[in-house]
Amino acid sequence: MENFTYYSPTLYEFGRGAEEKTGMLTFLTGATKVMIVYGQKYAKTSGLVDRVANSLRTIGIDFVELGGVKPNPEAALVYEGIKRGRAAHIDGLLAIGGGSVIDTAKAIAAGIGYKGDFWDFYTGKTPIEEALPVGVVLTVPGAGSEGSGNSVISHTDEEGVVAKISLRTDSILKPRFAVMNPEMTFTLSGYQTAVGIVDMMSHIMERYFSNTTRVEVSDRLAEGLLMSLIAEGPKALADPTDYQARANVEWAGTLAHNGIVGCGRREDWTSHAMEHEISALYPNVAHGAGLAVVFPAWMAFMAHHKPSKVAQLGRRIFDVDVKDDRSAAIETVASLRAFYSVALRMPLTFKELGIENPDIDTMVTRLHINKGETIGGYYRLTAADTRQIYELMKGE
Repeated sequence: MENFTYYSPTLYEFGRGAEEKTGMLTFLTGATKVMIVYGQKYAKTSGLVDRVANSLRTIGIDFVELGGVKPNPEAALVYEGIKRGRAAHIDGLLAIGGGSVIDTAKAIAAGIGYKGDFWDFYTGKTPIEEALPVGVVLTVPGAGSEGSGNSVISHTDEEGVVAKISLRTDSILKPRFAVMNPEMTFTLSGYQTAVGIVDMMSHIMERYFSNTTRVEVSDRLAEGLLMSLIAEGPKALADPTDYQARANVEWAGTLAHNGIVGCGRREDWTSHAMEHEISALYPNVAHGAGLAVVFPAWMAFMAHHKPSKVAQLGRRIFDVDVKDDRSAAIETVASLRAFYSVALRMPLTFKELGIENPDIDTMVTRLHINKGETIGGYYRLTAADTRQIYELMKGE
């Protein structure tokens, strides 16, 4: 285990009726006028935005609204939010929604006080030194953004090239609070629930696949969370109003990405980077669906190049009983693919994602422009390697 600093400033208000405390929690951040950021439908049509607004009014907090956040959130709305937020002199952000909404609010929070282009933070040109406080009312679990300091935004340049980049901070962009009522997830479709579960599992595995030795505590935390999702996820799909299943899935999603599983170990994050290039090029692809295709392909590659941790995962969570690491790793990949396909009804190939002729050349080129000549923490991958992994996603 390596040295680490773990800081989690987020207060979690979890359970039935938790959203009623949003006004007081916002007050405790010190904000006096916030921008409420939300998506395209549920938050507004369900009356949730109005209930949260009333909670703010009761405590004397003013607000403005910014709706219309789409999946795979885009820079255009961030620029609009920064402009409107400055004009309204806001001093806080309140995101009502899932990862896309939260990531948009974080980007606005970082950009409002910065004199340059907020995109400088995402390209690494400028480090973030300050941001407005962000609060969250979570309606779509999966991304884990309610407990992380990360934000993913897509940006289209003047030539029409889309870059989808993940910005990671230790604490500056971590929400000050997250309101989490599992009942607000009852209306999610089976597909939305499933892609969220895949995203959660991917956040765990990106940390699990590490070269750091003697990390038994975080290994076991990761394995326990994965086993919980494998057990509770299908229950949430079978009965969308199963409160306990929804609660277990939602809390697992937070723990998957609030940093606790990564303490004392080096992480990988190759599969996320590879998926970002898919959904940047094909924006109709949901992030979790893309990960359902990418992660098993990445693990299949590792089965032949560095199988030990893949084999360990299979033995501990899928009851793989094979002594040879390579064979055990191959069986682990088959088990994961079966869970994604049968239990979650997720795609496993480009074709199942709706991509008949994937532009692998562009994905590989953009991946290594954005992430470097070689990428990966568990195993360093060249462009030839990532091309091979993308080819595996064809399923041919």
